Amino acid sequence: MDEAVGDLKQALPCVAEAPTVHVEVHQRGGSTAKREDIKLGVRKLLGRHSVVFGDYQWTEFDDPFLSRNVQSVSIVDTELKVKDPQPIDLSACTVALHVFQLNEDGPSSENVEEETENIVAASHWVLPAAEFHGLWDSLVYDVEVKSHLLDYVMTTLLFSDKNVDSNLITWNRVVLLHGPPGTGKTSLCKALAQKLTIRLSSRYRYGQLIEINSHSLFSKWFSESGKLVTRMFQKIQDLIDDKEALVFVLIDEVESLTAARSACRAGTEPSDAIRVVNAVLTQIDQIKRHSNVVILTTSNITEKIDVAFVDRADLKQYIGPPSAAAIFKIYLSCLEELMKCQIIYPRQQLLTLRELEMIGFIENNVSKLSLLLSEISRKSEGLSGRVLRKLPFLAHALYVQALSLAVDKQFEERKKLSADV
Repeated sequence: MDEAVGDLKQALPCVAEAPTVHVEVHQRGGSTAKREDIKLGVRKLLGRHSVVFGDYQWTEFDDPFLSRNVQSVSIVDTELKVKDPQPIDLSACTVALHVFQLNEDGPSSENVEEETENIVAASHWVLPAAEFHGLWDSLVYDVEVKSHLLDYVMTTLLFSDKNVDSNLITWNRVVLLHGPPGTGKTSLCKALAQKLTIRLSSRYRYGQLIEINSHSLFSKWFSESGKLVTRMFQKIQDLIDDKEALVFVLIDEVESLTAARSACRAGTEPSDAIRVVNAVLTQIDQIKRHSNVVILTTSNITEKIDVAFVDRADLKQYIGPPSAAAIFKIYLSCLEELMKCQIIYPRQQLLTLRELEMIGFIENNVSKLSLLLSEISRKSEGLSGRVLRKLPFLAHALYVQALSLAVDKQFEERKKLSADV
């Protein structure tokens, strides 16, 4: 327990202590090496690199033991709270190593029985899952959304470990991400569950992610009785009872709760519907008492979220469309990937916005392509992250100019659709 509390203290901001650098070690799927042996090899690797510049990854190793057993070693999340990255002296930091292996199995379905059929009530992943590998890094935000979420969950665990009286200081283990569609709310929830499973690997042996199917939950079958809801949450309770597991419950489009209650009050749904919704809220209140559970929710329609649920959310985070600076980072990562895969060839140097600022945005042979990308990014403001990730594919990666044409076409198609409506 002392070691786990120490991990939590490292993860929380503290002025008096040395800064913590998190290093994620991806152990190969077929490796049976002990984690302590892998950590020893990684510490030797880090000992040969006293200074790093921001996030960094090793995929090739001189050490035969690491080559056989480790896929990658990554220094991560150094830029979450620092806008201007600075060199990091590893010898002056607390280095936290997180060794993990990916679960290659896809999601399974959690069914609840109805008189005439089985209903798919939720999807279930064992974490860390190969499906979500790299998802955290692909999500780009203008504000410190990621660091706020990590700090929030770490604080809930620390308060539980210290037996803080919940009657004096209350927390519900409920997060609400709200904002327009396509901004990555659901992806962020899944990425957070994956990240925390890795970050707390010394405390929990694995993670569980249960994504509740809201549409099935409030179908005609569920409007008849709250018993099926209770059965579904009993399955979740069984997972929580395993204290070696960190459990995440994801309720997407949580405004569905409100829709059922509002329809009931308006007389358009049977009165049993409101009992079903109340059953969900009651079950959430029960499972939040456990220290190894986090409830993640999303909503596209903020004004329709039920007050009864909003009151339960400790953290209410707005996720909006990306700014030009965030769009630039998204495009940059897309083009880097296309060049790595040799879809764009030959490989060309791309400068970050920070590097462009340092040269005063002066155009030369090195900066020309990046300046063009910056211009396209400004033109792309208003598009969602979901659309932005599609554009390099639609542009077919011929030249970066094709990306500009794809942006124009996207706005043109949107205008036509609006006219038809």
